Amino acid sequence: MAADGSERRRRGGGRAGAAARRGRAVIEQMPWAPPLNGDAPVEPLGPEGVAAIHDGAMRILEEIGIRFLNPEALEILRRAGCSVDGDLVRMGRDFVMEMVGKAPDSFTLTPRNPARTLTVGGRHMLFGNVSSPPNYWDMSLGRKMPGTREMCANLLRLTQYFNCIHFAGGYPVEPVDIHPSVRHLDVIFDKLTLTDKAMHAYCLGKERVEDVMEMVRIAGGLSEDEFRSRPRMYTNINSTSPLKHDFPMIDGCLRLIRRGQAVVVTPFTLAGAMAPVTLAGAVAQSIAEALCAIALFQYVRPGTPCAIGTFTSNVDMKSGAPAFGTPEYMRATQMTGQLARHYGLPLRSSGSCAANVPDGQAMWETSNSLWAAVQSGTNMVYHAAGWLEGGLIASPEKFIMDCELLQQIQRYMDPAITGTGAEDIALDAIRAVGTDGHFFGVQHTQDRYTTAFYQPFLSDWRNFEAWESAGAVWTPERAHLLFREIVATFEPPPMDAGIRDELADFVARRKAEGGAPTDF
Repeated sequence: MAADGSERRRRGGGRAGAAARRGRAVIEQMPWAPPLNGDAPVEPLGPEGVAAIHDGAMRILEEIGIRFLNPEALEILRRAGCSVDGDLVRMGRDFVMEMVGKAPDSFTLTPRNPARTLTVGGRHMLFGNVSSPPNYWDMSLGRKMPGTREMCANLLRLTQYFNCIHFAGGYPVEPVDIHPSVRHLDVIFDKLTLTDKAMHAYCLGKERVEDVMEMVRIAGGLSEDEFRSRPRMYTNINSTSPLKHDFPMIDGCLRLIRRGQAVVVTPFTLAGAMAPVTLAGAVAQSIAEALCAIALFQYVRPGTPCAIGTFTSNVDMKSGAPAFGTPEYMRATQMTGQLARHYGLPLRSSGSCAANVPDGQAMWETSNSLWAAVQSGTNMVYHAAGWLEGGLIASPEKFIMDCELLQQIQRYMDPAITGTGAEDIALDAIRAVGTDGHFFGVQHTQDRYTTAFYQPFLSDWRNFEAWESAGAVWTPERAHLLFREIVATFEPPPMDAGIRDELADFVARRKAEGGAPTDF
């Protein structure tokens, strides 16, 4: 198939191209409606299994300890009564559980557009864009390339465009054409002007964290007191597995929580590499690494909104490469969901895969990851759209293909499709058709045919001959055409001109001051 889809476009152009030429919306998508997960969670562990993993995590904290490479955190934990030996901290389970018990079981994130306010916790399920790959791939390039600001901005446009994407995570691709000292200023400016959804700060040094908080405050038109009054943004940090928390991530979290913002703690534990090869051991280690940080944050500011994250998967034991969307990944996510409910914490997981291009492997692994999120009771799904090569590539085609999956999950969760009222049982329609007719023409069908079933924007349900005569456009090619048309017709969400100017002035001033220090 043509790398850029040019041959296919000449032969037919696809439905998306025809729609755009007629002046209609590029696609007809589902409305903004963050779903509620009404399904009972899958629980592979019995009560004794939950107790065993909890005990394992507590024994890691009590007997083995966690290294905190942050002097302020060490001093805080020493004052709290923990055992501190150099940078190794041991903490008792009673302390851990008392602190974790102070965390709320749900919280809100209020971005600059209050209509996009999110609830994190309970039955709420939220999807976010791919975050942090250093590389980019799309069909017009046909090769893997380092990210640029324009690539990043285009993925932010997709983040805003799709209603099934509820929050804007980290940089959807790292724009390496911007110097690291000022990269955060340009990307956060783009994020705040191209999207109006809840967003994220990287904990990569105090200057970056403080700058992002100030930019979010300015973009919301908020006073300092208003900014602090509720979570307006969040961060996600990873422990340095095995059993370490580094300096900048803990420092950034402390800065954020002191101004009332939210924190997600997500250990990255690869079974067989950075964690035991057994799932129970890997999950126990992950729980220990997460809870010790959450305990620290609750000691500093009781009631701080925190979520526990899972990124426990396995490696390919032949090569050592990370694998995602595997049966083990799915079970580890479900197991961590059980522990999150045990602690009363919201859960974050991911939509991930190890595939290098948006092919069949990419979609079955991502589908496994996303359905594991559903089954585990996940509240925040990171990397739900656009992730390839184990997080090393962001792809707009994959982003759009994933959004088809996300819309299907959202439709699956709609309670209307499992209604059991008289009109749903439809005895009158069954009686009218009897044994000889069909249901296409009956009034019951006519009244409902436009909304009865999920309507895809990317899947092609025509038979082979119709698909072939329309240009034989393969799924990634259709996604590429949609990507180009969405970007070409994108309109940023409104922002007050004075606020935009204030935001631009802040960026210019901080650039003149040198931005954030770097090692090079």
